[in-house]
Amino acid sequence: MKYNELVAISGLSGLFQLLSTKSDGAIVRNLEDQATKFVPARLHNVTPLDSIEVFTETDNIRLYEVFMEFLKNEASAGSFDISKADNKAIKNQFGKLFPAYDKDRVYVSDMKKMIKWFALLKKLDLLKAEEVTPEEVIEEKVEEPVAAKPAKKAAKKAAPKEAKEGEAVKAPKKAAKEKKSA
Repeated sequence: MKYNELVAISGLSGLFQLLSTKSDGAIVRNLEDQATKFVPARLHNVTPLDSIEVFTETDNIRLYEVFMEFLKNEASAGSFDISKADNKAIKNQFGKLFPAYDKDRVYVSDMKKMIKWFALLKKLDLLKAEEVTPEEVIEEKVEEPVAAKPAKKAAKKAAPKEAKEGEAVKAPKKAAKEKKSA
């Protein structure tokens, strides 16, 4: 399992591994209890962790980079039991783990989710730098327009057909119409 296979689902707590998608939902596996289930798209939104960003004072930062900051600052932040913490303690702990966050736009509920997700990913050993690499730039192949085929068709239409032995050569219809109008 890789980090880019992980998703968060609205209305459900925890993280999930995306196994398959369907037109009407997704099949996911809960990371905590390994239970597989179908999540209907009309009831839930499935969001890949790769697409989540966190507000900072300057630019938004991808969630994975925030988790890497958590790893760096974890020793200085100390141990923390999120289940017993109040909002002020959660803000304080999150500030120690990721000091660059935007204090006005990142809510306590989001901080709590990120701290829980980080603990789960760390427990499952899914926070490895080599697994998530920056998106590779895919060079698009620039194909030359296929002008040869239309040109051949136009040339065939303009050129008179070769006459077989004993047949008379007919003029193209366009040319015949032009002669009549002139």
